[in-house]
Amino acid sequence: MERTMQSPDKKKIHPHKFALWIAMGSIIMMFAGLTSAYIVRKAQGNWVTYHLPFLFWVSTAVILLSSITMIMSVKSFKNRQMSRFKTLMITTILLGCAFAVLQYMGFKALYAENIRVDGNPSESFLFIIAGLHLLHILGGIIALIIVFFRAFRTKVKIYNATSLEIAGAYWHFVDVLWIYLFVFFLANQ
Repeated sequence: MERTMQSPDKKKIHPHKFALWIAMGSIIMMFAGLTSAYIVRKAQGNWVTYHLPFLFWVSTAVILLSSITMIMSVKSFKNRQMSRFKTLMITTILLGCAFAVLQYMGFKALYAENIRVDGNPSESFLFIIAGLHLLHILGGIIALIIVFFRAFRTKVKIYNATSLEIAGAYWHFVDVLWIYLFVFFLANQ
């Protein structure tokens, strides 16, 4: 009597999703290193305190709202509500752009208060860390735009949500990353 062992059907993670998780892990390590360096340098003295402009609070609300529209967008795509998907994706992209503009305006306000990237180390850390985050946001906006246009190709209609889910996961990641950085900056002013 011979028995055959059948392995349970394992769910495999999509290779692009796996690559995203690796990339997010690397980004987490980078920002953890930068915020750790911030804390170590602050303990050494010669540190200037500053207050974040109100625009950073507004940009935080905007990025949170964009995560909500992203969740709704993915759900609409999966339900084949393409008109709603289109509206929600455009809204998410516009909110992402609004976040970037608000961040720029916030940095401009800091610059007007003589807080500059080439000033005290505390100021340099703020500009570098938040600036790197803004670069990741811009990358997310580009990814959202690409996914948006791919969903409306006329030659090939593929209703696979994988690329949208990947872009959405990255978008939520940079949202959570900003919340962490914002709270970090508020706690270390």
